[in-house]
Amino acid sequence: MTPRMGAICLFASLGLATPAIAEMVALTGANVVDLDGKPAIQNAVVLIDGERIKAIGPAATTQIPAGTRSIPLDGKWLIPGLMNMHVHLALNLPGAARVYNEGKDSVALRMLDNAQKSLRSGVTTIRLTGAQDGVDFTVKKMIDSGTFDGPRIHTAGSSIVATGGHGSTEVNGPAEFSRAVREQVKRGATWIKLGISGGISDTHGEIAASPFTDDELKTAIEVAHRNGVKVTGHNGSPLAAEAAIDAGIDGFEHGYFLTPPVLTKMKQKGVWLVPTIVVSQQGAKEFYRKIGSPDWYLARVDSVGKAHWETLRNAIRIGTPIALGSDQYPWEPNEGTTATIREAELYVDAGMTPLQSLRAATIEPARMLGVDKEVGLLKPGYLADIVAVDGDPTTDIRALRTISFVMKGGKPIVGRPAKD
Repeated sequence: MTPRMGAICLFASLGLATPAIAEMVALTGANVVDLDGKPAIQNAVVLIDGERIKAIGPAATTQIPAGTRSIPLDGKWLIPGLMNMHVHLALNLPGAARVYNEGKDSVALRMLDNAQKSLRSGVTTIRLTGAQDGVDFTVKKMIDSGTFDGPRIHTAGSSIVATGGHGSTEVNGPAEFSRAVREQVKRGATWIKLGISGGISDTHGEIAASPFTDDELKTAIEVAHRNGVKVTGHNGSPLAAEAAIDAGIDGFEHGYFLTPPVLTKMKQKGVWLVPTIVVSQQGAKEFYRKIGSPDWYLARVDSVGKAHWETLRNAIRIGTPIALGSDQYPWEPNEGTTATIREAELYVDAGMTPLQSLRAATIEPARMLGVDKEVGLLKPGYLADIVAVDGDPTTDIRALRTISFVMKGGKPIVGRPAKD
């Protein structure tokens, strides 16, 4: 065994990320999907130099430099790494499986385990929409440093709410909201999440309630924007939506009861919807049974399911900007696949084309995050976050169920090793 191989084996045995080694890699024999609707590049070569894509083209005209390591993916279809914009890596819902009085060490380990499972499932970028005690910032730093494998993380830190609302950091009045936003930005939040309406997992209040005052909402959004940070709102309330759009909010999570007029206004203002449709539909019932969800929680899920579905259908019909998010762990089983992939399939069931759904899972989230010049497409200069599937997902979104290769930043995570 060479010293290099020994070091890789040691890192693997400890569950750590292997050291990044800058080298040229070629993915060969696969078809590269075009997210603009153009024909795929058949029998392509994807040249990767370190973390980034150097060139993409047909094998007949794309030269592979001497010394390049090759990964044959004959007959596969290559797409950008999937993105999931509504994730809680330490999800802790009501039920028999709920963890009480959990310490930071336990939260960190659960988050890291779920991050690694998410990456192996083909999700290379996530946005955290509410975490505990600042642990999300620590996990992000450990992944960014290469100490552990995991997806690229954008995080909103702790969600901010009016006292009694749906979230973690409870405050009251414009001054307290201002301070709470600044605290999350200081810790490293790249988004701010406001709980501007009730939630399914609340034991009190109405899901469509709107507990913020206008001054609280306007102040929180203004302070975030002045710090260069976008704002999303946990929301199922049309009333809360109208006020938040007028205050300049950037997006909504769930949107359980949003109406066509609100969705139209969102389209006009460029406000994003992250639907998380899987959490209110039949496929999530298996998950809820597994964690022992109480009857009152299941009843709340059922009560919003039909309205939530109509919101999604209307949003697709109207053309409201949509970025995929699941609210379940990205890798969590859901109707024979993962929650991320099932979310994409449901978008097609609700009216999207397969191409639109694939875009909602790749380039549209990148646009929402403002990183669409780095990830979300397979193009020279972009980070080599790449997934391989057995068929063309632009004609059948269920091809996403066949993920067999995952690469993040030029490093194979799942699939075939490179050959000299």
